[in-house]
This record gives sequence, structure tokens and C-alpha cells, in this order.
Amino acid sequence: MQAERAARLLAGLRPDLIVSSDLLRASATAAPLARLTGLEVVLDKDLRERHGGVWEGLSDTEIRMRYPAEHAVWAPPEGEPTQVVADRVAAALQRAAAALPPDGLAVAVSHGAALRMGMSRLLGLSEEEFGVLGPLSNCSWSVLGTRHGRWRLLEHNAGTLPEPILSDDR
Repeated sequence: MQAERAARLLAGLRPDLIVSSDLLRASATAAPLARLTGLEVVLDKDLRERHGGVWEGLSDTEIRMRYPAEHAVWAPPEGEPTQVVADRVAAALQRAAAALPPDGLAVAVSHGAALRMGMSRLLGLSEEEFGVLGPLSNCSWSVLGTRHGRWRLLEHNAGTLPEPILSDDR
């Protein structure tokens, strides 16, 4: 139901491109938008969630109990480093943006942590600052754009249609 609702809202923006992680949960979330827009979902493995190493399959409680030091800094043993995730997701977002026509819109469907890391990288945040972007709720989105060749965060964790920003910083 969440994906269907988000698809109805996002379809109104008339996206030019839908890219998605190739993992089932994300591609299934992208499917309603594809159905409404008639666009094909382009799968990109670089939009996958972070590999959790030995944490895979464990609950947060189990991770806290077994790996308290690693949990405190969110560094899964044998998992994918934050910098690697940030770089690969940012690259996927860059590729999607490069494939757009002028003033085009891409919808990227991925996983909350991966998207936050990739967006943080695009925005030029240091790894220590990645936490300034709060978590993404299921089927919510962020809106990014560019200005003077730099990425800007226009909305974060939205669940409604983006409102035009009317200010003097255009």
C-alpha cells in the first residue's frame, strides 16, 4: 500500500527515468510507479543496500548484544565499509542524472541507509557528517537538484509531493 501511494504521488511529477536496486524489495517498490508511468525500471546493483557482513540475518538487539563496539560506530565486521557504499550509490545516482534530458526527473528506488550515504557523498559531506541526514521512512523520498554544478538537498524524507521553493536564493 505504501508503494502504491508513493507511486500515485510521484507519477504526477512525470519522471523520465526510474532506476532501482536489483534487490527484490526495492524493485517491487518501483513496480507500481513503472506501471503508472509506462516507464521501464532500470536495475542497478550499485543501488543495493550495504552488505552487513556477519550482521546479516541478525536483529538489531542481537547485533547490540554480540557486537556492542561495532554497533556503536555502525561498522559491521566483514561488512561493506561506509565509504564504499557512499561511493557506489553516489556513482549510480550520478549515472541516473547523466541519463536525463535537460530538466528531467529520475526516481531512484533503493534502501534507506544506502541512499543516505550516497546522497551525503553527492552533497560533499564528510563521513563523520553522514548522520546529519536522518533516516528515510519506507516509501518516502528525498529531492536533490543541482545549482552551479553542485548538488543540493531540496527535501528529505518527504511523503507528499514536493512544494516549489520560493525564496531569494534561486
